[in-house]
Order: sequence, then structure tokens, then C-alpha cells
Amino acid sequence: MGSTAVVVGGGIGGLAAAIGLRRIGWDVTVVERAPVLKDEGAGISLAANGLRALDELGVGEAVRGASRGQYSGGTRTPKGGWLTRMDGAALEKAVGAPIMGIARSALHRLLRDALPAEALLTGSEVNAVEQTGPARVQLVCGERVLAADLVVAADGIGSAVRHSLFPAHPGPVHSGSTVLRALTDRPVDLHTDFELTWGRGAEFGHIAFLDGRAEWHAVLSLPAGTRFADPLRELRSRFHDWHDPIPALLDATRPDAVLHHDVRELRTPLPSYVAGRTVLLGDAAHAMTPNLGQGACQALEDAVTLAAALATAPAIETALAHYDAERRPRSQAVARAARQAGRMGQQLANPLAVALRNTAMRLTPARAATSMILRHHAWTPPHLN
Repeated sequence: MGSTAVVVGGGIGGLAAAIGLRRIGWDVTVVERAPVLKDEGAGISLAANGLRALDELGVGEAVRGASRGQYSGGTRTPKGGWLTRMDGAALEKAVGAPIMGIARSALHRLLRDALPAEALLTGSEVNAVEQTGPARVQLVCGERVLAADLVVAADGIGSAVRHSLFPAHPGPVHSGSTVLRALTDRPVDLHTDFELTWGRGAEFGHIAFLDGRAEWHAVLSLPAGTRFADPLRELRSRFHDWHDPIPALLDATRPDAVLHHDVRELRTPLPSYVAGRTVLLGDAAHAMTPNLGQGACQALEDAVTLAAALATAPAIETALAHYDAERRPRSQAVARAARQAGRMGQQLANPLAVALRNTAMRLTPARAATSMILRHHAWTPPHLN
């Protein structure tokens, strides 16, 4: 009888983990509490490390085919002046791939397509995870009980599994920012593949897609729970005098398409990503701010590292110890870097501090900026047979 796993959570990390485990011969069930998979979440950028992970999972080619490379763009001021310029060709030469932009819903579908339909159990919320013996774990999902050799907790930033394993951990906290984002309803005349614009206490960015539409996001430094009666009108008021194509992106968006979420993170690092036969992955383990665009990439790294460890280690406990030793230092370092990037970017509001930052960015050589990016993108995955 082969090894069995239950993955809690049908997002990017959970689906990737299921694909990886199946590639090494495991029988996997993905438990997702949502009865209908809506695939919300606008767009996503995938860096070279995430793309390499997808290659090991066997879906890299399909994802590249549905993505648009980010070769042009950079960081700007609200009046349109350039702080940094993106050189996607140089980045591709350095790490073997440009950053790719894709709709999150498209990525979800491609990952689900790599799994048999019967492997996904929707409308099932995990009520409890119990270590029933030295080699078995049991999940209670409503009236249904699932037993497995391993439980992979990929149930997101609000992970119930994480809370049950580490009840003393403070859990996610508000980063100081809130994000509004959407996909445009129609193509927009864009001259770049990717842009960020940094103002005082605010950021606006876009990702261009293959079909001419775009994802945009607006990050505002606001208290947790702040909401607007008409989000699109609020954004038009705040960004009406920012450079093109920001007003055009908002005009090409339906009011009901705007998503609004507070940005939360696991600011207090977990002491371990493993407890018995349960392992944490993705946002459940290391939820970070989106300022480096590494959240999904780190989850994909988790998935491949976990599968490779289980394929080669003599025992599951040994594999999980290896996974924890490999993933916890790297993912927590990336989370710290993302937090620092947020403080230097959209959260900076003091006019003098903003002016000093802008000057420093303009004076930073392109080679130095590329070197900083490579710290996170230049990751070599373990091979999955």
C-alpha cells in the first residue's frame, strides 16, 4: 500500500503540494472548505524561482504559455518620473527567466488540471487534526473522517491547523496597509509590462496580461477594517492626478470587480513548520507582505522541497526535519525582506524621507538593483523523479 497524504487548502500552495506528492507516487486528497472555487484574486507575478518549481511539478510550460513576460516597466513617482527601470532581458539572462504575469484564476486552473478530479474534495472544512498514532494522522471534516500518513496544512494566513498546532503563537497581524485590486474588464493601452508607482503612504501598480487586459492594485496605509462605500470612486479621488495609465486602468474596471483586503503577515516567525506528521506550507507557514511578489513563489518552493524530501529520505520524520531545515530559514528571510521593502515603499509618508528614498533609488546602479533581486530569484529546486 502506498503512502497517503491529505492537503488542507486548495490554493496555489496546496495544489502544488498535491501535484508534487503525486509525482513521487503518493495518494493525495485535497480538502477545500469552499463549496465553489471562485478563483478570486486578480493577478500574480511569478519570478524565476517560482517558475523553476513549476517546471519540477510538470506544469511550467503550460503556465508560461498562459503568462506574459515582464520586460519593460519599473518604479515611478505619481507625476510619472522614473525611479528605477526594469530590464527584463538582463534579468532573464541572469536567472534564466523573466518575471511572468498571469491571472491568479488561470494559474489555479492549470494546477487543478494537473490533478485528477477525484483528488479534490470541496465544501469540506477541517474541524480537527489528530495524531492518532506514531505513523497516522486523522482529520475530522464535518461528519467525515480522513486518515493519512501525512497532513499538509496549506490553509492560508488564517490557518486553523496552524492555530491548533501552535496555540500560543500570536498569529497574523495587520501590516499597516490595505489593498484594493481588480482585473480590468477590457484591454487597456499600456506601454509597459509591469509598473509600481510610489507616493506618500500609497502605491499603485499594474501587471499586463496576454489578452491586453491588466491587473491593478492600490495599496494604502490605513488602519485595519477600513472600508469604502464605493471603492472605485474612492480610488478615482485619490489617484485622479497620478500619471497615465492609472486613471485609464480604473476607468476600465467594473465597480463590482474590486476586491478589498487588509494586508496581514506572520510577523512572529514560527518555531517550526512541522508538528508530528503535520507540515505547514505557504501562507500557513510564512505569510508575508506582497512587496517582493514572493508569496506564491515561496509556496511553490515549499511544495517541491517537501516532495523531494519525502522521495529521498528513509523515513517521513527525517523528510519533514529536512524540509523544516531547508524552508524555514529561507522563507522567513524573504518575509523579513518583504516587510522592509514595504516600509521603504508605499508605507513611507514623511516628505523628506520620501525625497531621500527617491534620490537613492535614482542613484542606485542597475547592476546593484538586479543583484538585490537575484538574492530571491536565484533558487535551484531539488529534482523530482
